[in-house]
Amino acid sequence: MAAVILNRIHNPSFPNTLAGVIYQPGAFSCLNDGGINAAVADTAYKAARAAINGWDPSGGAIYYYNPAKSTSKWIFSRPVPTVIGDHRFCS
Repeated sequence: MAAVILNRIHNPSFPNTLAGVIYQPGAFSCLNDGGINAAVADTAYKAARAAINGWDPSGGAIYYYNPAKSTSKWIFSRPVPTVIGDHRFCS
């Protein structure tokens, strides 16, 4: 997710700040379901640091989703070049 957020900051279709991307209405379900308040795992900190340092396992994706949880027909129409665990990454 960290790489997707940074990719969005650099994409003209999205806000150009970290807060702007994260708090864009409807952008991330964790803002709606309270997940943003969950404890942060060490692996999440490592992933964020790696993304800041240029690592992008998403392949430049600006969207990601878990097909077992997502209900958006639109997101299912996007090409999926990268799969990491349960998540699909797309542009």
